[in-house]
Amino acid sequence: MFEKSAEELKALGADITTTEIAQQPGLWEDTLEIYKANKDVIEAFLAEARAMAGSGRLTVVFTGAGTSDYVGDTCSPYLRRAGNTDAYDFKPIATTDIVSAPLDFLRAKDPTLLVSFARSGNSPESLAAVDVARKVCDNIKFLNITCAPEGHLAVRSADDPDALTLLIPRANDKGFAMTGSYSCMTLLATLIFDEASDEQKAAWVKTISEMGAEVINREDEIAAFLDGGYNRVTYLGSGSFGGLAQETQLKILELAHGLVATSFDTSMGYRHGPKSFVDDKTLVFVFVNNDAYTRQYDLDILHEIDGDGIAEKTIAVQQAGETQFERESFTFGGYDEMPEGYLALPFVMVGQVVSLLNSVKVGNTPDTPSPTGTVNRVVKGVTIHPFEA
Repeated sequence: MFEKSAEELKALGADITTTEIAQQPGLWEDTLEIYKANKDVIEAFLAEARAMAGSGRLTVVFTGAGTSDYVGDTCSPYLRRAGNTDAYDFKPIATTDIVSAPLDFLRAKDPTLLVSFARSGNSPESLAAVDVARKVCDNIKFLNITCAPEGHLAVRSADDPDALTLLIPRANDKGFAMTGSYSCMTLLATLIFDEASDEQKAAWVKTISEMGAEVINREDEIAAFLDGGYNRVTYLGSGSFGGLAQETQLKILELAHGLVATSFDTSMGYRHGPKSFVDDKTLVFVFVNNDAYTRQYDLDILHEIDGDGIAEKTIAVQQAGETQFERESFTFGGYDEMPEGYLALPFVMVGQVVSLLNSVKVGNTPDTPSPTGTVNRVVKGVTIHPFEA
């Protein structure tokens, strides 16, 4: 796909999505520069937010809907290890949960920073979550990470003294599926709250950008995973890669318009019933963690499913290390060991390429995958009901 001409891609209905997947390594470098350019403003804003909690911890709610929700699911586990957990309590909560059942998910007495992830900032839930959270929480501030300067979330927050909006405009995907918007919002949130030095962060971004470029150059290897007669795909992972598994299965579902069945779970959780999904027409992908302890569980499920012989293919997505899956895999070699919060980005590109190739294989058009228009780039048909705390 990445070597086809613009005309060939347009004929497949895939020119936008293909371009947006391929440009991500450069967007990650852009995102690092956005973080560096805004660092002083970010730190001043976070200091004000932390002051609401006094000597206690500030509740940091990562929120969004769909893929934007999975941003928080991906970065939160890593930040609970690598962030300042004396100052922050990181919690991913979907906007759809905040809006539909706010008192189940927010506490009035918890000083809260609501971090809203939004590609366009125009979905009804993005705006309603801010309004509802403001009514529920006694002390709250808002950090918006969005890709659309003209979006309602960014525009409406411009004059709010309790809000800071950070923009990643080049990541505002024009295609149906969120690709660069997901990876860039994940990266920016991770850069903001990771306690590592700026020098270390820059080194990690440089490495993942090289890995991302490698994914594009190794498209043929990914295409080979899809050679057979599969009709099901599942993704598994642990820690941050549990959220990543959910995002990558959604890409299959979205771009193929449901023509290929999908599932996701954690590596350990899959045995507790969901493994029933696997049959001889199933591709099982497992994102392998670099943490030595956690990695054991990812390898266990790979060896178990492969040994059972129940799947068409069992495939590891991994970075080369002392222990790794020695059978079918997409393996990154020759790089320093990467922490999961950053490794998730080149890993998601592997999943995005799988979804792109699968969409074309089943005869769908990746740029406009919903032929009836019942599923839209920006959610429609949502009624926001009045709420009073």
